Amino acid sequence: MGAVRVWPVSMAHSSSTFCMDPYSSKPSLLERLSALLTREPEDREELLSLLHSAHDRNLFDADALAIIEGALQVSDMQVRDVMIPRAQMDVVCIDDSVEDITRFAIGAAHSRFPVIGENKDDVIGILLAKDLLRVFAGESFNLRDMLRPAVFVPESKRLNVLLRDFRISRNHMAIVVDEYGGVAGLVTIEDVLEQIVGDIEDEYDFDETADNIRLDQAGRYRVKAATEIEDFNEAFATGFSDAEYDTVGGLLIRKLGRLPKRNEVVELEGLRFQVLRADSRRVYSLLVERMPDPEAVGG
Repeated sequence: MGAVRVWPVSMAHSSSTFCMDPYSSKPSLLERLSALLTREPEDREELLSLLHSAHDRNLFDADALAIIEGALQVSDMQVRDVMIPRAQMDVVCIDDSVEDITRFAIGAAHSRFPVIGENKDDVIGILLAKDLLRVFAGESFNLRDMLRPAVFVPESKRLNVLLRDFRISRNHMAIVVDEYGGVAGLVTIEDVLEQIVGDIEDEYDFDETADNIRLDQAGRYRVKAATEIEDFNEAFATGFSDAEYDTVGGLLIRKLGRLPKRNEVVELEGLRFQVLRADSRRVYSLLVERMPDPEAVGG
């Protein structure tokens, strides 16, 4: 992340720079931040400390603090941290019939689908689900004619750069490729925004508990902190009790006696939990992997 630039307080009070709402006596969030930062922070930790101090003094609420923290974290994250793995990509084959495509799209309930040729490494383009409405309107439908160009990004691309590219190009999906040019997964603008504002749930999310645990290319699991203990135990053959907490996030909070920080690691029952995303209010996502058996390694 580049240096954080903060305008001097004197500029914050200049009528040519910030204008108060003539119909409101309350200062804006930007004005409150400007009044707080009387000097430029030396590093990110100092900036976060100042922001938490402002929150403690009720200069802005927890939601605003969480969004600011999320925006700062995005600059440290890469596409591989949030992408949907290749194995979990819902794709359409170029040779599928329009009836099969329509039935699949309705069942998957996505707005965009990668269209492939021989395999998932052969992404031809992107189909927008709304274009299937032509079928119901009785119009002719040619899949190749309907395809939008696919955008390809490397796994190592920074999320803040990807978000900027999404805004400029007005794309909402990109295909993620590994260092050898193979398809590693896909990423959407929603995946990036969720790192800033938290999970964005729609009307289909409430019944998709299987999506709480995802296997990535490296054999590790991305787990939503809101995953229920019962579901986690079933997936990992563990025996965590749900008597005092309901979720995996609650399990870690109970273990530490506080909210864990981003990148913090906790080892429990042969599993290594790394916090992928957390803010001052809650834990959002975890990276879980099985620890090697010491006896097996020693043997």
